[in-house]
Amino acid sequence: MTIADQIINFNSHLHFPGKLPAGIRVMNPFKEGPGIMDIMTQFYKKFYDDKKPRQLILGINPGRLGSGATGVPFTDTKRMWEKCGIEIQGLKTHEPSSVFIYDVIDAYGGVKKFYQQFYISSVCPLGFTAVQPGGKEINYNYYDSTALTKAAYDFIIKSLKKQLEWNISREICYVMGTGKNAAFLQALNDKEHFFKKVVPLEHPRFVMQYKSKTKAVYIDKYLQAFADFA
Repeated sequence: MTIADQIINFNSHLHFPGKLPAGIRVMNPFKEGPGIMDIMTQFYKKFYDDKKPRQLILGINPGRLGSGATGVPFTDTKRMWEKCGIEIQGLKTHEPSSVFIYDVIDAYGGVKKFYQQFYISSVCPLGFTAVQPGGKEINYNYYDSTALTKAAYDFIIKSLKKQLEWNISREICYVMGTGKNAAFLQALNDKEHFFKKVVPLEHPRFVMQYKSKTKAVYIDKYLQAFADFA
């Protein structure tokens, strides 16, 4: 099996077995979104249909407008078409985090070069949402409540172990989010010894929301981190 086959199979069989806290639901784009399985399959077959090793980059968990709409982490429908050459009919999403990641990818040398070396996943590969007063559904992170973290813990470990059966380097893991996401993964790594080193990087959403005027500084930080462990 190529790494594309492994990723597609993994995504196709994702299932959250835990009991969720009240008001929280699982967001599984591969079961909810029409056509997402096909888009996801096209993407990984295009960029990962080989057996070459990859460096792992972990986000938090899928959001509704990124991989919730495309099946690919940090890739909205606009970037999927403009950067990856895969068109999604009848849906348009714009996700600021995707803008930043593809700025990094462009600076690194483009999608073909980047995806030949890196595989982006999430600490928790399924997303969560919460309903606000008034009925609006919002993204919810696995660490946003102690109860959800506890409910997701075994699923997170099982999912990481499964992905690390592939040709994924265990020398280093880049984690997006220098706060709670990095702290959780570092503590988990201290216990499970998944990686020799965990390197935190600012989360794309943080950069775009609070540091957009100095975005170039954070792009350079990503590139330097990748170069240091190339």
